Amino acid sequence: MVGHQECIMEEDNRAPQLWRKTLTAPAPFADETNCQCRAPHEKLTIAQARLGTPADRPVRVYADGIFDLFHSGHARALMQAKTLFPNSYLLVGVCSDDLTHKFKGFTVMNEAERYEALRHCRYVDEVIRDAPWTLTPEFLEKHKIDFVAHDDIPYSSAGSDDVYKHIKEAGMFVPTQRTEGISTSDIITRIVRDYDVYARRNLQRGYTAKELNVSFINEKRYRFQNQVDKMKEKVKNVEERSKEFVNRVEEKSHDLIQKWEEKSREFIGNFLELFGPDGAWKQMFQERSSRMLQALSPKQSPLKSWARCRDFQPDNLHKP
Repeated sequence: MVGHQECIMEEDNRAPQLWRKTLTAPAPFADETNCQCRAPHEKLTIAQARLGTPADRPVRVYADGIFDLFHSGHARALMQAKTLFPNSYLLVGVCSDDLTHKFKGFTVMNEAERYEALRHCRYVDEVIRDAPWTLTPEFLEKHKIDFVAHDDIPYSSAGSDDVYKHIKEAGMFVPTQRTEGISTSDIITRIVRDYDVYARRNLQRGYTAKELNVSFINEKRYRFQNQVDKMKEKVKNVEERSKEFVNRVEEKSHDLIQKWEEKSREFIGNFLELFGPDGAWKQMFQERSSRMLQALSPKQSPLKSWARCRDFQPDNLHKP
């Protein structure tokens, strides 16, 4: 199968095309590849690998694990393994269900699901199915493995204090760093801790009590709790809508009060201008009163006015 860098190519200019293939298609399975590794395989030291190797001789790095519930911690470990050396080819071994259940415990994902998860990780060049629990010289030679990458914490299992002890003694071990705060055990712990929440959620989504391994009594309890939660949600929505309505009323009331204050000031001003001490109404009233007094006062006749004028002579002022 075209798609991995370790194969000797007739044309060296095909290497960039193969590199892109790794990023645009799933990584191949080791037992399904058609081309065999024919690259010269002299033993490398870590110092030589870090200096860089020829394009047709990538450093073959092996990382293994269970990779149950594949998460960012797994991906970061593989990224470190892939970038340990300038020119590397990452093989990832995934243990089968039988081995895992025997030495570690039950898994959430079955082996086929775990294989596929690894094939779609961008850092993986090749996936080895049914990987051994303890690495043997025959396995290392078969896959031309130069170095094994794993975190440096001793991994006690299968009657050994550290299954990587012989790899470390051979100078083939390269440590990676664990990602704190994320692990398969942590994820399972979260699910177990909030089991009721997830069981109720899946019942709502159409899963049966049998599929969820839920008893009849618990099923009824979960469904009742779901109804209670729905009622709470409705009440919450009504409360939120009521708050929104009250807020809108308060906003409108504020606007109305502000407009009323503006209008009232305008009304008072107009009132004072009209009815105040020097207002227009007073002036108008005085003018009208004056006119009314003039209209009510009796007019003098012309004869009385003439007589009065005739009797008034300047000479009469000197008469005794």
